Amino acid sequence: MNWMLSSDKSWRFLQQNFSWVADMSGVMQDPIHHAEGDVSVHTRSVLAALISLSEYQQLPVLQQEVLWSAALLHDVEKRSTTRTDHDGHIVSPGHARKGELTTRQILFKELAAPFAIREMIAALVRYHGLPLWVMEKPDPQKSLFSASLRVDSHLLALLAKADVLGRECADTEELLNRIELFELYCHEQQCWRQARKFPSAEARYRYFSTDNAPPDYQPYGDYQSQVTLLSGLPGMGKDSYIQQYCLGLSVISLDDIRRQHRIAPDDKMANGWVVQQAKQQAREKLRRSENFVWNATNITHQMRQQLINLFVSYNSRVRVVYIEVPYVKWKQQNSARTYAVPDMVMDRMLTKLELPVPEEAHEVIYYIDGRIESVFL
Repeated sequence: MNWMLSSDKSWRFLQQNFSWVADMSGVMQDPIHHAEGDVSVHTRSVLAALISLSEYQQLPVLQQEVLWSAALLHDVEKRSTTRTDHDGHIVSPGHARKGELTTRQILFKELAAPFAIREMIAALVRYHGLPLWVMEKPDPQKSLFSASLRVDSHLLALLAKADVLGRECADTEELLNRIELFELYCHEQQCWRQARKFPSAEARYRYFSTDNAPPDYQPYGDYQSQVTLLSGLPGMGKDSYIQQYCLGLSVISLDDIRRQHRIAPDDKMANGWVVQQAKQQAREKLRRSENFVWNATNITHQMRQQLINLFVSYNSRVRVVYIEVPYVKWKQQNSARTYAVPDMVMDRMLTKLELPVPEEAHEVIYYIDGRIESVFL
C-alpha cells in the first residue's frame, strides 16, 4: 500500500496549497507551554523534531508518512477552539477531538487516503495528548485500551515525543518522562504496538460498557436476538448492503417512515417523532426476540449509543456495520438515487461524521467499497 499526503514537504508548498495549513499562522498559544510562538511555528518545529528521531527513521516508509501526516495535522483545529480563559491563559479545549473529524474529512474528500491509513492518522490526531495525560484520566486503563483498539501506541508515543520537542517550555524533561511512563504502562497492560486483546467480542463490549469490569472476564452470551445497526452517510450504499447481506430480515428505516407520512428529509421539527415511531417498531420486534436491521445514517456516537442501549436492554446482541465508498463514487451514487440529498447537506453531514469505534457494540464491521476492512493499519 502506497500513499503520500504530499511529495513536496516544504512549508512554503504546504501553506500555499492547503488552506488548513495556512490557517495555522496567527493562531496563538500560551507562552508558558509554547514559548516558540503560534501553531504554525510549533507545527514546523514538531515536524523537524519528528524526522530527526532515530525511531522515526527506522520505521517503514508508509508508517513514516502516516506519522508525518499526523504531526502536520495534530493541532489543525486550534484555529477553531483557541480562546483566552478567565485567568488570561490561552487554551484550546477539544482541539484534538475536533481535529480528528477535520482530519477524516480532509483525507476523505481532499486527499483521498485509503481507509486504514486515514483512520490511523485521524486516531493519532485524536489521541496525540494521551501519552502525556493518560494517568490523569478518570480511568487510565480504559482510556488506554480504547485508544489501543484504533492506534499503534508506538507511533502515538513518537508523535507525543515530537510534540514535546517541538515546543519551548520549562517542563520538557517532565513531559518526556511521562511519555516513557506511558510506554511502560502500555507494556504492562499488554497493548504496546497492538490492540488490547479480550477473550471475546462480548467480553470487550462488557468491559467498556460496565464500570469496574475486569478485562479478562468472559460473560455468558445468551442473547434473545441480534440487531444490525447500519451507519453511514446518505448515498453510501446502505440499501444495497441490506439487499446483499440482510435478506429475510425485517428492516426499520427512518427514510421509509418519513416517506409514508410525507415528511420532508430536512424537516427537523418532525425528526423526533420519526425516531419515536421507529423505536416503537423496534421495541415490538425486541419483545418478540426478532432479528432486524435498523437502517439510518447514525453518524454520531450519541445517535448510536442511544439505540444500542435500547437494544441491549432487551438482551439483544448488536452488530454495527459502517458503510463507505470513496468520495467521488459517493457523490455519483447519491445523484443516481430516487431521493437524492442536496450536496450542501451531504457536505455538512460529512463534517459531523464520527466513525463507530470497536468498543461501541458487540461487533463493529467496516464495509468499505465492497469489502470488510480494519481500522488498525
